[in-house]
Amino acid sequence: MNADIIESYIEKVYGYAVNHTFSREEADELSQEILFTAVRELPKLKDDSKFELWLWGIASNVTKTFRRYMGKQRAMYSYDTLESFPYEEEQKNESEELYDALRTRIAMLSELYRSIIILFYYDGLSIKQISEKLHIPEGTVTWRLSEARKKLKKECTEMNETALNPVKLMIRINGEGNYKDPISPFPYVYISDALSQNILYYCYETPKTVEALAKLCGVPAYYIEDCLGNLMKREAVSEVSKGKYRTDFIIYSNETREYAEKAKGIFAPVVEDFVSSMKILADAAERLGIYTAGKPKEELIYLYGILAMEHLSEKYNPIKWVERPVRYDGCRWSYHAYLMNGNQNPIRGLGREESSNLGSRGTYKHISYHFGGFSYREMMFDNEINICEDILLGRKINDTDSATSAIAKGFISKKENGKLFVTVPAFTKEQKQQLDLLADTAFQSSIDEYSDGVRKYVHGYQKLFPEHLKEDVARACSYMFLTLYATHICDMAKEKGLLTPPPDGSICDVLIQYK
Repeated sequence: MNADIIESYIEKVYGYAVNHTFSREEADELSQEILFTAVRELPKLKDDSKFELWLWGIASNVTKTFRRYMGKQRAMYSYDTLESFPYEEEQKNESEELYDALRTRIAMLSELYRSIIILFYYDGLSIKQISEKLHIPEGTVTWRLSEARKKLKKECTEMNETALNPVKLMIRINGEGNYKDPISPFPYVYISDALSQNILYYCYETPKTVEALAKLCGVPAYYIEDCLGNLMKREAVSEVSKGKYRTDFIIYSNETREYAEKAKGIFAPVVEDFVSSMKILADAAERLGIYTAGKPKEELIYLYGILAMEHLSEKYNPIKWVERPVRYDGCRWSYHAYLMNGNQNPIRGLGREESSNLGSRGTYKHISYHFGGFSYREMMFDNEINICEDILLGRKINDTDSATSAIAKGFISKKENGKLFVTVPAFTKEQKQQLDLLADTAFQSSIDEYSDGVRKYVHGYQKLFPEHLKEDVARACSYMFLTLYATHICDMAKEKGLLTPPPDGSICDVLIQYK
C-alpha cells in the first residue's frame, strides 16, 4: 500500500490524540508517535481494505505505551520557568530566591519584550548586536528594552489571586458538521484544556494582552502565546488590536439564570391558552396513525409541542435568524460556553441534536431533545437510523453490527417474542406535513401572545452580552422561540398542574422521514 494514504489521516490521528491526552503538547507527541509507527509498520499490512481498522489498532497500542511513559497524573498547568540562564558566582540563598523571582517575571512577559531582556542581560549582547540578530532598528531595541524594564518593575508584585482559583468552562457548539468522537472530534475538544478555558474567560468582556493573561492565569507568557495561537487557529479568539485578544463567542453565566427567573412572569398570562393548544394538537395527532413507540400521550404532548414550535417559528418568530459563518473546517457552526459553578449549569435550556443522515441509503433523520424532565440521549448515526427504518418498514436486517450498536444505545429493544422494536417515535413525510397543518390550527389562539412574550423577553436578554457578539446573540435570541417553550411554558404548566411531568428517565426524541 502507498504510504501517501497516511497523509489523509493526519488530522484524524491528531483528533484521536487530543481525546486521549491531557495537553496539546502531549497530543502532538502522541500523534507523531502513532504516525511514525504506522509508516514503519505499513509494509506488514497484507489486506488494504483493513487499513483503517489496522491504523486505529496501532493508535490504541501506541497510546497504552505512551500513557505508561507519561504517567497517570497530570498537573493542570506546567509552571516551568526559564531555568538555563547563566550567572557566574554562587549566590546566597536570598539572592537565589531573587533570581528565581526575576526569571519567573521575565517568563510572564510576551515574546516581544522577553527576547530583548534575555539577549541583553543574560546573553550579554549589545543594542547593536540585538538589532542585527532580530533584524530590527537599534532605536526599536532601545525602546523595547525600556518598556520591558517598566513592565518587569510593574510585574514584581503579588500574582493575581485568580491564578490560584482557575475558572471552569463547559464549551460546546451549535450548528452542523460531520463529527464523531474519537476519530473526528467536535471542534470544542481542541480548546477545552484548562489554560484555554481561563484565557477565554478573561478575554470575554474586554480584550487582554499576553502579559495581562499571564498574570491572571499564573503561567509564563510563552504558554499563553502558544495557547492563543491555537485559539486563533480554531477561531475562538481574535486579535482585535496589536497584542490584544478577545473571545469570539458567548459565555453563559449565572447572570443569565437570574434573568430567566426574573423574566419568567412574562409568560404567565399565556400558559393556560398555550397548554390548551398543545392538548388540541395531541388529540388531533392521535388520528394520524403516527408510530408512537408505545409512549403515552402525557409524554408525547411535549414532543408534539416542540415540533409545532419548530414549524411555527418560520412564521411567528420575532427574531430573524442570522446564518452561522463557515468555519475553518468548512462547516457552519459557532461555539458557546457555560461558566460552571461546581457541576451546575448556569442556565436551563433546550438541548437539540440532529443527525441528518445525509449521503446514506436511508430516508429518515433523528432529532434528540433534552429539557426539563427529559434525559439526554445522544443522536443516532447513519447506519443506526437505517436499521430503525428497516424495522419500521418490515425489511430484513442485514447490518447486524449497526443493529447491535442501536440495541446497546437503547434505540432498539427486543420484545418477548424476539422481534425487534424501535423505541423512538417516527413520522412519515406525509404525517409530519399533516402535523404542521394541525399545529397552524391548534395554536391559532395562543401563538401571537407567545410570540409577543418572546419579543419582550429577548429585549432584556440581549443586553446581558458584550456588544461585539451581536450576531451570536441574535442567533441565541432567535433560538429563544423554541427554548422558552421548554424552559418557561412547560415548567410553569407543570407547576400549575396543567401538564404531567415526564417520568424519570423519559426520552424526547423522534425519527422523521424527510426524503
